[in-house]
Amino acid sequence: MSIIRPRLNDFYNIPFTQEEVDFAIPYLDEDIPFYVDPFLLWKSPSFQDNSIHTAITNSFNYLGYQYISGDKESSIDMLLRASECNEVGLGNSKTRIGKPIGERTASTILSLFKTIPQINKAGFTHFEEIQLLVDNVGKDRISDFACSFMKSHLIDYTIYQSERWAIPRKKILVENIYNYKANIFETENIELPINEITNMPILFIPKRWLRFMPWLNYESFVSEYLIMKHSDWENKRYSRIELLDFNRNNYDLVQSYTKAKELKQTDCKNDPLFKSIPVLSSKRKLQTILKLPTGKENNADKEYENNLCQLLASLFYPQLDFAQEQVRTDSGVSIRDLIFYNNRSYDFLKDIYDDYNCKQIVFELKNVREVESQHINQLNRYLSTNFGRFGIIFTRNAPPKKIIKNTIDLWSGQRVCILILTDAELKLMCDIYENKQRLPVEVIKMKLIEFKRNCPS
Repeated sequence: MSIIRPRLNDFYNIPFTQEEVDFAIPYLDEDIPFYVDPFLLWKSPSFQDNSIHTAITNSFNYLGYQYISGDKESSIDMLLRASECNEVGLGNSKTRIGKPIGERTASTILSLFKTIPQINKAGFTHFEEIQLLVDNVGKDRISDFACSFMKSHLIDYTIYQSERWAIPRKKILVENIYNYKANIFETENIELPINEITNMPILFIPKRWLRFMPWLNYESFVSEYLIMKHSDWENKRYSRIELLDFNRNNYDLVQSYTKAKELKQTDCKNDPLFKSIPVLSSKRKLQTILKLPTGKENNADKEYENNLCQLLASLFYPQLDFAQEQVRTDSGVSIRDLIFYNNRSYDFLKDIYDDYNCKQIVFELKNVREVESQHINQLNRYLSTNFGRFGIIFTRNAPPKKIIKNTIDLWSGQRVCILILTDAELKLMCDIYENKQRLPVEVIKMKLIEFKRNCPS
């Protein structure tokens, strides 16, 4: 049975949710689209976070010191090593393998320590500023620099979390571990979780350090600061390269921007890996769905699917972590699916996992007036090919008796369970979501109990 967008805990069959753990659960076949923001460590109330920020900033500044002291070759080599940290799996790569910067970019970064007097004298306090000074340096590179210089700490953190959650580890060579005392990168043989797809070590990242965009970034510098302080820039339409060159020659402007962002540090918070929609939004999406006609006219089916995707992902969180929405084709018909990780975080979810070999739950979305046998058979074929023996069809109206009999026959013959939920169940879920007295996912439990009662013993 294949897993869509597999995560580490899914591979090892370890039942915990993203909400429960302190770290971002890594995917095995792609990156998590978030980044470590060093500013979060700087402004953190944690002494440990502050110390790590000091250490990674000092390490970065030491390379500049090496460079201006004449050891250009060594400092460039060190910066190249620090420019990619594949073990953490952050960014937008679909293979978890990134690409380091080139020697030219490394040399340009290190030359800042020679050409900008303030940096030459005191180094960086926030090395994220290089985004405003050097081309081809963005949020992914800032994150990788930070992770590389604190890789030793991330190793200790990963070992601790692995022991806490019983995540298997193996001995493996880990390259480019920064030795803070010796200011060199080393290779060590360490017991860490392994990505069985890439055969590479995995390092965990605390969720509290992650943002989609660093607090200090090029876009906010232009929109929130430069245009406000120098309105003439808005009309001159300078290119990015011209602006970076201007910043290098006017570094005091960059420093002023950084100070302004420091004063607003209370607004800087980590971005949640998943954010549920508010109750008011859930009500609006429900009303939109209920008012839609069945069928495809005026793209009613697409609107039904889009609203239901967003709604269900929030209604079921955190008991079910959203994995992916996808469109598949069955006999020339496009079918919209939602895939959820079955974390076994609730009693009946564990039963589904055990009884139906269901590691992921498939929801098929049908904006039709009446579910037909072909819809049941389509989902059954899909389940037998890719998933366990449990799936759910979301549709508009209660199915006729012959369709209910079809699902019961499937259970009797193949022990496949297909539940059919309608607008009525969706409305009930939204009411529960608003009242907060129970969990929306319990509606699935209710339908499962109802289904089992109808099945022959």
